[in-house]
Amino acid sequence: MAKLTDAEISELSGSAPKWDVIEEDGMKRLHRVLEFGNFAEALAFTNQVGALAEEADHHPRLVTEWGRVAITFWSHQYGGVVAEDFQMAARVDAL
Repeated sequence: MAKLTDAEISELSGSAPKWDVIEEDGMKRLHRVLEFGNFAEALAFTNQVGALAEEADHHPRLVTEWGRVAITFWSHQYGGVVAEDFQMAARVDAL
C-alpha cells in the first residue's frame, strides 16, 4: 500500500462521489459528513462503521454528534490517502 498521488486520488474520486478530499496537517484525507434524525441513529451508524473498520483493520476518525457523524479516512503510516480509504468509503456508503 502506498500514499496515492493527486492524479490517482482524482481518478478514484468518482468511486466515492459523496466524499471530499480535504487537507489537514499537511496530509490529504477522505472526508464525509452524514446527517441523522437524532443522536441514537448517529450512534448506531457510528457503531456499524466501527464494526467495518475492525473487520478491515483500517480505522477512520469518527466524530459523533447529535444527528451527525463525520468520518475521515487516511493512512497514518503512509501520510495521506491510500486506495483502501476509497474501498472503505464504498463500504460505508453501502450501509
